[in-house]
Amino acid sequence: MQKTAFFLLIVSSLLISLSAIRMADEAPKSADSSSAVHIIYTEKPEGEEPEAFHIRTLASVLGSEDAAKEALLYSYKNAASGFSAKLTPEQVAEISKQPGVLQVVPSRTLQLHSGSATTRLH
Repeated sequence: MQKTAFFLLIVSSLLISLSAIRMADEAPKSADSSSAVHIIYTEKPEGEEPEAFHIRTLASVLGSEDAAKEALLYSYKNAASGFSAKLTPEQVAEISKQPGVLQVVPSRTLQLHSGSATTRLH
């Protein structure tokens, strides 16, 4: 049973990362070249919609709800609680200190090796 739960956690994390990569590729490019896509894992909000909590958390770092909505790429609500957003290194340090934020990790592109061909996931 523990192996199954661990496997599901790994698969969920992979799917979240792939979603963030895809959303980042589709997101408009900002003028700030130092920003990169990060996945912010949060506690599950109590008594508040997850996306509203994600926007409020992001707004506390970016300064406004409008800036948070623009930076937010995706809200995760099922397999994990969190969101992906384009953040500068300074914003990553700041959001890591926010209440309810469990972990902030950079999104990255993964390559699958299948037989003789290599498939790149976005």
